Amino acid sequence: MKNKILYEIQKNFPLHSKPFKKIGEKLGLDENEVIQIIKYEKDNGIIRQISGIFDTKKLGYKSSLIAFKVNKDSIDKAVKILNSHPGISHNYERNHNFNIWFTIAVPPDSLLGLEKTVKILAKKAFAKDFIILPTKKLFKISVKLDTTGKEAKKEKIVKKIYKDLSLTNLHKKIISLVQDDIKITSEPFFDIIKKLNINYDTFFNNLNELKDAGYMRRYAAILNHRKAGFGANAMVVWDIDEEIAEKMGEKIASFSSVSHCYLRPKFYNWPYNLFSMVHGKSKEETNALVNEIEQEVIYNSNKYLYSSREFKKVRVKYYTDDINNWEKEIQYETIF
Repeated sequence: MKNKILYEIQKNFPLHSKPFKKIGEKLGLDENEVIQIIKYEKDNGIIRQISGIFDTKKLGYKSSLIAFKVNKDSIDKAVKILNSHPGISHNYERNHNFNIWFTIAVPPDSLLGLEKTVKILAKKAFAKDFIILPTKKLFKISVKLDTTGKEAKKEKIVKKIYKDLSLTNLHKKIISLVQDDIKITSEPFFDIIKKLNINYDTFFNNLNELKDAGYMRRYAAILNHRKAGFGANAMVVWDIDEEIAEKMGEKIASFSSVSHCYLRPKFYNWPYNLFSMVHGKSKEETNALVNEIEQEVIYNSNKYLYSSREFKKVRVKYYTDDINNWEKEIQYETIF
């Protein structure tokens, strides 16, 4: 039952005043049983966080995947510098000459902008080379680890049509609060509505507006891959001819083992334009999963980039001054 709960809260956490009761009703459990199981999994680090997951680009932020080439004996120093930036949410060491891979986002009013920020970080981290790999097309972003072992190998990717929505001050206040981890109590959203001085109906109506307009991708749990039993996570990069890249991206994204799939630009020192994250319980299983994908994809070459170390995995904080404060400090350092 634990595995069913873990899968359920990854894909469909109820936007309800008593969400754990709703989960229990669906799975035939008492509310307290659900709460105790989720508390246990959180205490043991299986569940990282339960919160709103937002679309960085939709909120006006500029983001990109970045690869740094850093000397092995400089990695720890480089990581300390990179992790200090509040807009860096994911940071890994991978088995390649470009050995440090991270995602970074900067707000619309960034003082430096994304490219200048990356150049400053590269200089401070003594990177020998770096690549900025923005998203040209997103095919899939949906981390749902199959903790049940019963899900189909493929899934249908439905293109969502979003409603128009102009963000109000209340929307922004809600975003700033629901990006934080919830308490595992019977009414986990109570403190939020109390702080905002609104009722549940108003709160959930606004959340659903954000979801229907694509600002919030979903409200869900994020698991710690390794602690949840998925110890081998490969970033598989593909060199695919541009004229068929979108078709192949859609095909790769249809595999349930793939959580992320993007089309990115090629460079003289980086020939790979399709990026996919494939999750397995072991390296052997992940390799087998990628082999299945390879049978259906037309490509020139590919590489399996396994993560050897995780340096940072957090949510970007939207509508805060954290990034601007970091930038001001950097500018102050530059002046003096």
